[in-house]
Amino acid sequence: MEQRSLGRTGRDASMVGLGTWQLGADWGDVSEADARAVLEASAAAGVTFFDTADVYGDGRSEQVVGRFLAAHPDAGLMVATKMGRRAEQVPSNYTLANFRAWLDRSRANLGVDRIDLVQLHCPPSKVIDDDATYDALDALAADGVIAAYGVSVETCAQALSAIARPGVASVQIILNAFRLKPLDEVLPAASDAGVAIIARVPLASGLLSGRYDDTTVFAADDHRTYNRDGSAFDVGETFSGVDYGQGVRAAAAFTTLVRSTLSPEVTPAQAAVAWCAQQPGVSTVIPGARNVAQAHANAAAGDLGPLPTEFLDGVRSIYDTNLRGAIHPRW
Repeated sequence: MEQRSLGRTGRDASMVGLGTWQLGADWGDVSEADARAVLEASAAAGVTFFDTADVYGDGRSEQVVGRFLAAHPDAGLMVATKMGRRAEQVPSNYTLANFRAWLDRSRANLGVDRIDLVQLHCPPSKVIDDDATYDALDALAADGVIAAYGVSVETCAQALSAIARPGVASVQIILNAFRLKPLDEVLPAASDAGVAIIARVPLASGLLSGRYDDTTVFAADDHRTYNRDGSAFDVGETFSGVDYGQGVRAAAAFTTLVRSTLSPEVTPAQAAVAWCAQQPGVSTVIPGARNVAQAHANAAAGDLGPLPTEFLDGVRSIYDTNLRGAIHPRW
């Protein structure tokens, strides 16, 4: 798989990585054996970038990834984690002392002395805009606790604020066929600054797979059930903020577009992942996977050739017609 420069980290990462939220069992139950099989299949397919967080399964995802990392010490894997969401989301909690405590826990979970890349996990805007935030992160890098740092954001405005900081190595942002706004300013600004873009939620929580309809029922402990109104965290993380019924209709149009413009072997999910990966300025895209088949399919999306103009124009048309008015002004 193509390896790309991951911005100011000074390292390369696979153009298709792996998001491990699912492996924390926050999308319904995933056994440790299944989680390990997903990691094995991804690495065998050329995936070298794993993204996790201290809040995924309250540390379970980090622990699973850490055990896998220990078993493959020479595989050239890069692990990024995130911190901050286990605490109340107020700026006063984002202190150097708390950062050290949070990272001590993550380092223990991952079984490492130094974390390759730590990202603030969608903190309040005041944290992203505060000089003290970056002073603290710089101190952690100087101490060798972290090799590099970045920010995971909810909005384009937050992304642009983070990109302007000279020590920020990466910005993680929702980017998919239902969330096009980052294409306007964020990706060009990141490219100009040498900041990596990590594209998350590439399937809009599975909508872009084309497998769901109005009758689909998700598990009670799946965020696609309990966070549709944004009561647990930013609703933009669930179905990319798209109303579910509206999203099902837009996803049907996306599936039709895939079938009419791409090879028959290409699934809607693969087309969606490839679309993200092929946007100028994207370093890596991090779809999740619950099983080996999904891991293989995600990795194969990195091998698709350039997507045709007819498909790219169709994605824009679906967005403009069905989603722009509701989505573009919010994030």
